[in-house]
Amino acid sequence: MFYHLFYEYFDVNIFKYITFRGFYALLTAFFISLVLGPYVINRLKVFQNKEGGYVRQDTPDWHQMKKYTPTMGGVLILLSVTLTSLIWCRLDNIYVWLLIFTFLLFGFIGFLDDYKKVKDKKGLSSKAKFLMQLVVASGISIILYLYPKFNTVLYFPFFKNLHFDLGIFYLFLMIFIIVGTSNAVNLTDGLDGLAIGPSLISVSTFAFFAYISGNFVLSKYLIVPYVEGSGEITVFLMALLGGGLGFLWFNSFPAEMFMGDAGALSIGAVLGLSSIITKQELVLAIVGGVFVVETLSVIAQVAYYRFTGGKRLFKMAPIHHHFELHGIPEPKIVVRVWIISLLLSIIALSTLKIR
Repeated sequence: MFYHLFYEYFDVNIFKYITFRGFYALLTAFFISLVLGPYVINRLKVFQNKEGGYVRQDTPDWHQMKKYTPTMGGVLILLSVTLTSLIWCRLDNIYVWLLIFTFLLFGFIGFLDDYKKVKDKKGLSSKAKFLMQLVVASGISIILYLYPKFNTVLYFPFFKNLHFDLGIFYLFLMIFIIVGTSNAVNLTDGLDGLAIGPSLISVSTFAFFAYISGNFVLSKYLIVPYVEGSGEITVFLMALLGGGLGFLWFNSFPAEMFMGDAGALSIGAVLGLSSIITKQELVLAIVGGVFVVETLSVIAQVAYYRFTGGKRLFKMAPIHHHFELHGIPEPKIVVRVWIISLLLSIIALSTLKIR
């Protein structure tokens, strides 16, 4: 909105710059989160206490003490980021709108699941939730696939000339990435600040990639695919970074509220879509390595349990609970995961030069 008002109408030149709008989007979203946070916490607390509290299944016994800590805190992120994006982003950019709709629709699915979990302690069925995610991801992917300026080439990091045009199969890859990343972030959300930390590091990384891929000179210099218009999603991702930092203000140990599926599913879907828009799909597996490991730990646990007739590979999955049961304090696990995430981000960014 500000771009169209101040730059196009009043010709205030500074509003055309992505960096300027990105930094102030971060500050705006953070401020909105900080202001709305106490109100959201109080409203969610009243609702959750009325319904008898809720704690995730398959968690260590001492997590019962978190029974009355409000979940659905992702609503705060959804509100702050959406409002900020409408203020600071260019609203004539298709990638921005795809991210906003993906963010809100996956957030709505997560909100329904969170609401039902608190209300009847069951939540949406796995099939229903997956089907809803599949429908939304398919719709977004088809729109992107049909967009004339978008290509279906898959580029490999670390290699200058290694890439393949997947054609129609790229559509299925997009759906897999969006749904898979959404659920991977959700699986990681199990300790105070655990999911939001790596999420914000990943968001920051893709904000950097988005800025480069949308800049013809920089993309040519660094030999990365130039995607016209993709630079604008930097502003959205900076808003998400600010909103996430505001949420972390209340989610750091001991958490005053949890993100819930409303936040985890929406952030994960945005990360997946951002990697597709910037043509850094495979880099997502590097920068989001924490999410990959958390997901693989669940898959390995289930497979091992079935293969051995009831034995467990880990004390509990996802793997962060395994470390908890080994006696490592929750804050130490969380900070170590943040450190690993930061190192993975550095490796991901190094792909810009190693080609």
